[in-house]
Amino acid sequence: MQTATLGPLGKVSRLTLGGGGIGQIWGPTDRAEARDTLHAAVEAGITLIDTAPMYGTCEAIIGETFAGAPPAHLRFTSKHQLGSPPVGETAARLEASLEASLATMRLKHIDLFFLHSNIAPDNYAYAHGDAARDRFSTRWSIYRDEVIPAFERLKAQGRIRAWGITGIGVPQSIQAALTQAPRPDVVQVITNLMDSAGGIRRFAEPAAPRPLLAAAKSQGVGVMGIRAVQAGALTAAIDRPLSPNHPDSLDYARAAPFRALCEAWGQDPALIAHRYALGMEGVDTLVLGVKNRDELAQALAAEAAGPLPADQLHEIEQLGLRT
Repeated sequence: MQTATLGPLGKVSRLTLGGGGIGQIWGPTDRAEARDTLHAAVEAGITLIDTAPMYGTCEAIIGETFAGAPPAHLRFTSKHQLGSPPVGETAARLEASLEASLATMRLKHIDLFFLHSNIAPDNYAYAHGDAARDRFSTRWSIYRDEVIPAFERLKAQGRIRAWGITGIGVPQSIQAALTQAPRPDVVQVITNLMDSAGGIRRFAEPAAPRPLLAAAKSQGVGVMGIRAVQAGALTAAIDRPLSPNHPDSLDYARAAPFRALCEAWGQDPALIAHRYALGMEGVDTLVLGVKNRDELAQALAAEAAGPLPADQLHEIEQLGLRT
């Protein structure tokens, strides 16, 4: 397994095991298979585990699997979907979420704690779900005045090693967060050949993940790539029930030429999508959404094969699938 430097965490594996898969967010898996997948990932050289309370059973499975004594080289993340609480409540909510995750995973500290909300200007109106924006979106003034100081205190107390943001919010706000000090240590950025966030995109503007990648690297912010297979849209078949009008279903339909190209190459689309994402400039580690050992093995094969050659990249770009 190749490694890369992820901000203050130092060297981590180029693949990160995401908690969504083992927590059953990306289709069903049983608890025993989830634990076996976690063990297999560690045995294969994965050193970073990306979790969140909203990822189903993933944090509980980590607590059960390692019983409070994970291998010393493993690193763990968690997240909190803060939204926009009343002024003065941010720090307490972040701390409560952190303490709950630590208790569930049976850990004394975590290495990386993310703000998992969208970040948007204070008076921003979302194209989708604006009535609920205070549940999923953190206003810029709260991020600046309360979130950053709360994270910095948690670092000073040794309860987290670093903090980050999930960069799926309004692009201008993510850009500002990456370029105005104090900056996050790490950002999670959409990393797929369609440049699509699918069902988690709520704003109308272009998503612009590649400029965000460039901004992060120019400021020394570590990058975790997410949604390499765009929630299943870049695989052979979506493995969970979705409405035909769901953004991920629409992306799957739009990606039909990509699947045809992979068939012509005799390659599985998910493997090619992972190789593409691993080759994107600026990505330090790629978060996997795998839920079982078979899917993990395919992702490991993609990492071992390395980035796609220039001729295959050209053919993919010629499909015109970027949003």
